[in-house]
Amino acid sequence: MNRKYFVSLSIAAVLTIGGLGTSASAHSSVDDLKKQQDDVSSKKEEVNGKIDSKKSEINDNISKQKDIQEQIDVLGKQLNDTESKIKDKEKEIDDTTAEINKLKEEIEVLKQKIEERNELLKERARAIQEKGGSANYVDVLLGADSFGDFVNRVTAVNTIVSADKKIMDEQKRDQAELEKKQKQVEEKLASLEKDKASLQTLKKELDSQKAEKASLFKQLEKQQKSLEVEKADLQQESDELSKREKSIEGEIQAEQERLAELARKQEEERKRQEAEAAKKRAAEQAAAQSSASSSSSSASASSAPAKSAAAAPAPTVSSGAWTRPASGAITTNFGTDILNGKPRMHWGIDVAARGSVPIVAAADGIVIRSEYSSSYGNVVYMTHSINGKTFTTVYAHMSSALVGNGQSVKKGQQIGYMGDTGYSFGQHLHFELHAGPWNAAKSNAVNPRQYINF
Repeated sequence: MNRKYFVSLSIAAVLTIGGLGTSASAHSSVDDLKKQQDDVSSKKEEVNGKIDSKKSEINDNISKQKDIQEQIDVLGKQLNDTESKIKDKEKEIDDTTAEINKLKEEIEVLKQKIEERNELLKERARAIQEKGGSANYVDVLLGADSFGDFVNRVTAVNTIVSADKKIMDEQKRDQAELEKKQKQVEEKLASLEKDKASLQTLKKELDSQKAEKASLFKQLEKQQKSLEVEKADLQQESDELSKREKSIEGEIQAEQERLAELARKQEEERKRQEAEAAKKRAAEQAAAQSSASSSSSSASASSAPAKSAAAAPAPTVSSGAWTRPASGAITTNFGTDILNGKPRMHWGIDVAARGSVPIVAAADGIVIRSEYSSSYGNVVYMTHSINGKTFTTVYAHMSSALVGNGQSVKKGQQIGYMGDTGYSFGQHLHFELHAGPWNAAKSNAVNPRQYINF
């Protein structure tokens, strides 16, 4: 190995090591940003939960207001009905009072008639007493000149007696009628006054209930205003957290792009090294051929070096920039599918197999995140620079990861084992490919089949 080539390799090694160191330290920044993002997302989720709780409280408050308003409306109708009944009772009382006043006038007239009859009866009684009472009627009858005169006298006496009896009967009847009417109107008036008093009591109760409901309604309105303010404050906090979340996402994306650029430079350095090595091998072969031409044919034949057999590639590694990340059956493709009876977007390809199944890097790149999450389980994120373009690959649900943050990885290099960690339904690899940086919205996700033969 010549000195110039050795120095070149040494410099390249220093650059590579320095680049990896920079990548590792830079990735710690990505981890810090991701932790900030997770903290902000968690806080935002908590705030959104409070917003939902406030919405529920507001809806309950509105429902209570509606119920109270309906009760107030019912009480209002009852009050109107009661007031109408009170007016009707007052009218009946006025009518009954007028009837009583009219009856009083009739009673006065009747009293006068009774008084007149009493005077007439008293006059008759005095006359009878002065003339000897009923004996005078006998004298009248015995003083008849003839039978015809006797009959006339009997008729006259009977008429007088009947008239007196009629007067007395009318007197009794009028007195009884007077007593009956007085009793009826007094009872009717007492009943009306009682009904009116009951209605007035009911009106007071309804007024009290309505006032109580109105007070409660005002309290609910005041409470709702307070809830609306609290909800607005929480919404403002959520909006600010969303802005911070997007800002951190932008910082993460920028850092991932920087790491992708670092990967691109490392790839250029690797190609340069390979070119230097190829030149060295060509120079060595030329020197060997020159030495061989000066030797004898037999010596040449005996001293010719044997060709070394080329190492066979690993079964899962294919030629080109990309290779399949794992062996197994494709259980879910990229695109819309059904999970638990509901449609969803599947952002990658699922590969399933039994046993201890190795997961390999789909292309040369740098590990930007190696972590555990509740959804992806053990997951590795890698950034790649291929033909001047940045790509990101994701390897999720692994039983374990064999690479760490900032590590440079070659295509086909094992990075972990297939597993069933996180939100998973059986052992498999969930593999995503993003044309650009990874983001939570997965806006850069593409169908891996565009680049890799599955």
